[in-house]
Amino acid sequence: MRPRRRNDRGRLSRRQVVHGGAINAAGLMMASQLISAHRSAADTVAAGATPTSADVDSAARLESAKAKAVIQIWLAGGPPHTDTFDPKPESGSDYTGPLGGTSATNVAGIHIGELLTELSKVADKYALIRSMTHGVNGHETASYLTQTGRMPGRLVYPAAGAVVTAFKGFPELKPGEKENLIPPYIVLTSPQGRFSEAGFMGIKYKPFATGGDPNAARFAVEGIISPHLSKEQQLERRRLLGEMNSLGSAIPGRPSLSMAAQARQHAYDLIVGDAGNVFDLNTEPDEMRTRYGRTKFGQSCLAARRLIENGCKFVTINHGGWDTHKDHFPSMRRKLPELDRGLGTLIADLDDRGMLDSTIVWCIGEFGRTPKVASESPWNGGRHHFGSVFSSLVAGGGFQGGHVVGTSDARGETVRDRPVYPGDLIGTMYELLGIDPEASLPHPMGEFVRATPGADEGMKSGGRLKEIT
Repeated sequence: MRPRRRNDRGRLSRRQVVHGGAINAAGLMMASQLISAHRSAADTVAAGATPTSADVDSAARLESAKAKAVIQIWLAGGPPHTDTFDPKPESGSDYTGPLGGTSATNVAGIHIGELLTELSKVADKYALIRSMTHGVNGHETASYLTQTGRMPGRLVYPAAGAVVTAFKGFPELKPGEKENLIPPYIVLTSPQGRFSEAGFMGIKYKPFATGGDPNAARFAVEGIISPHLSKEQQLERRRLLGEMNSLGSAIPGRPSLSMAAQARQHAYDLIVGDAGNVFDLNTEPDEMRTRYGRTKFGQSCLAARRLIENGCKFVTINHGGWDTHKDHFPSMRRKLPELDRGLGTLIADLDDRGMLDSTIVWCIGEFGRTPKVASESPWNGGRHHFGSVFSSLVAGGGFQGGHVVGTSDARGETVRDRPVYPGDLIGTMYELLGIDPEASLPHPMGEFVRATPGADEGMKSGGRLKEIT
């Protein structure tokens, strides 16, 4: 039997065109959503009330804000604070397990977990918050609270990434300025899953989840890059589909067709144009890729830096696997060096490129893990959920490096001083981004909802993080 193959002229088979059309449709849908989101955001701003002096002051802060974008390292499942950013070497082996040592950092007096050797070299670039607290031990509620600053209630509130997108993601274009095709809010690589990122604000503010693996030979971003077609094949598909699309010329002047043509152009620019190249990590020097670590997480950190360089406003790296009830320490010996290498290199690389001053790096999970090791069967040295006290790392964008905020007690079981609640940290980041925490969020029914919770909502607060801003 004669094998099926492409013909000698390099044309695509019917099956390849049909398969490619599915990828094109996904890209077209994505581009249409981006155009719609941009116009809706502009309409929302245009429909606002007459500016007050407070609005003018808020606009001035937005214009002069130091931070322009955020990279969030989301450690889904809950990382252990005592093995990472708040080690307790004097607490004894019942608490430290086999990880009883620490790494001295390049800032006198600051020590972190013994497996975080790369992060120890750049401690002058980040601040540690060792007194994060909310007291919630359930994944869903803790994730929601840590990402939104609020407890579940009548409204489903948006996560910080969606709020930043609403205020920063759709800037007004200046005359002659080209629209940025990179989505303003991206998750590498899978959706976070335990909450609705956009909440009541709706699909316009949801992140684009890339799927794929940045460490693969080709980072196949879902809806943009087909793993089965080369760039040349995708260009030929564009030509063939263009030849078949005669409707636009048959019915000229139709706005809906013009919109579709624009969306199609955006989709192709993402697929085969310069905008899509942001996802091609093969254009990076091998040395740089190795420096980040040839792992899915390490290459996600590199991809995040490239996305911010190209105009993305909020990137979440969804790095799960931290729910270590069983066999905790073998997991940490695998995961902590990977986290250390990727995050430490990201901070250093942003600094080397002059990007750290304008980019907030925010590393956090939904809670910490129990300081006392569960050595009994069936846990075999596990740590459980712990919302009473946990840690976060913040860097760049106006946060001062080389500092520690708050302390926990000698075993890391309670906050000793300076409690920091999720809303305190989120509100501080909004201010660094030039977002007024008292500003109203886009609401489908026009309801006034503050960007951060007010005292009337009953949320606890330790105040903004003025110590490190």
